[in-house]
Amino acid sequence: MQILDELVAAGRRLDERGWVPATSGNLSARDADGVWITSSGHHKGRLDHGHFLRLDADGRPPAGTRPSAETALHLGLYRREPDIGAVLHTHSVNATVLSRVYPEGVPFEDHEIAKAFPGVDTHASAHRIPVWPNDQDVDRLWRAIAPHDLPLPGFLIGGHGLYAWGTTVDDALRHVEAFEHLFACIVLEHRLRSTP
Repeated sequence: MQILDELVAAGRRLDERGWVPATSGNLSARDADGVWITSSGHHKGRLDHGHFLRLDADGRPPAGTRPSAETALHLGLYRREPDIGAVLHTHSVNATVLSRVYPEGVPFEDHEIAKAFPGVDTHASAHRIPVWPNDQDVDRLWRAIAPHDLPLPGFLIGGHGLYAWGTTVDDALRHVEAFEHLFACIVLEHRLRSTP
């Protein structure tokens, strides 16, 4: 199945970049058959089709299976935005650290890579990547996020990582890569500015 092939390839790409260590992160995509999401506890660089579960129309997994613990965030995004076709969640060092340093949101401006995001057509722009405090109650976490505008295709969970999305798996992966480039630039710039 093509969509699962795309998710497997995305998992390998994210693993190669060091953005989904151990069994962290989760990946999902939707097609005419429903939403496919990683089952819990699997290394994202070693996925195959059997590591994905198809959720029914109400977001329920097949009986006796355990989808990602953060399924509610994926489903919330799909229900909110009909154009979203894939959601990728990563746990990179830079994303995790910046979400702790900037709990009110990670600001950036004048970065060319911002043009990778829908609706941004110039580097001469200022943005803020929102950060929400982590919560083990994922339904409650989504309720905290849901009322807010999401002008960029991604947000951070404090001390946890990045959620990014797109119309396709490739779009979502491109957005993850753009965010991660920004995070690396911000971290390096802070380090260089603080060096005597």
